[in-house]
Amino acid sequence: MKRNFLKMGLAAALTLTGVAVVAPQKTVDAATLKAPVKRVQINYLPGKEVKIWTNYQGGQLINFRAKNKSKWNVAETAVDKKGKLWYKIGDNEWIEARYTEDLDDEESANLAATEQIAAKPKKKAKKAKKQKKQPMNQAQAAKPKPNKQETPKPVSATSNNKTPKPAPSKLPTATVPAATGSAAQRAQAVVNLAKSQLGKGYAWGGNGPDNYDCSGLVQSIYNKVAGVQLPRVTTDQVKVGTTVAMDQLQPGDLLYWGSVDAPYHVGIYIGNNQYIHASTPDTGVVLQTLSSYFYPCIAKRVIQ
Repeated sequence: MKRNFLKMGLAAALTLTGVAVVAPQKTVDAATLKAPVKRVQINYLPGKEVKIWTNYQGGQLINFRAKNKSKWNVAETAVDKKGKLWYKIGDNEWIEARYTEDLDDEESANLAATEQIAAKPKKKAKKAKKQKKQPMNQAQAAKPKPNKQETPKPVSATSNNKTPKPAPSKLPTATVPAATGSAAQRAQAVVNLAKSQLGKGYAWGGNGPDNYDCSGLVQSIYNKVAGVQLPRVTTDQVKVGTTVAMDQLQPGDLLYWGSVDAPYHVGIYIGNNQYIHASTPDTGVVLQTLSSYFYPCIAKRVIQ
């Protein structure tokens, strides 16, 4: 009932302004949106998945789905020509609102807090150990100390059993090579860093170091070790580099899915017909093999 009321309200507002067809709101790039409009949960048939489209109106079907009971941030809402309400859940990723249910404020706050904690690197707290002094009894207090203890001896490194240990040096935060060397060396550095991210989580709009979305993973890796400053989202990233034929792929090339001009997904080719990408909230950063079912639309070489 609440959703129907929202549709009627949008249609009525546009009718008053003289617009015959319901128009969408202004497009906002999902990756650049700091605070989501709200959080929703997929409420569909058990074991079924909801289709994701590249656009809410006349878009293309994306090959991966939103699983039932999975939770998503909503970046934007829009209504198509038929009056159906849609939610934008990522870069060029839309789902129909009728297959979702709103999460209540308390659960949304708990989820946001959990994600914020998970995104921060864990730090071990240092516990200071306090030594308790045992009280001396009267006999110990009355007993005079030997004369040899009255004159303290100078302490040397040889006479002291416990030699002072030097303070441990701080380890570097990242053990990845700098963006130097030949194109082949930098491409291999990209592959090595991409492999080290396997198993990390997926977060819509995530830039790391613990959670990424597809374009955030690519931007982070290439900026660090390839010396290539890529844009943030796939529709801008695809404009960088030289187009490569699929039978001439080399490790370090970028693979895109969707349309050539406005792809919705990106991954890193690592050789042997395999690629690494930040897939979905359920799978995170994974390594997969190219297949005819989920085949890229274009490949770009950005390391020259």
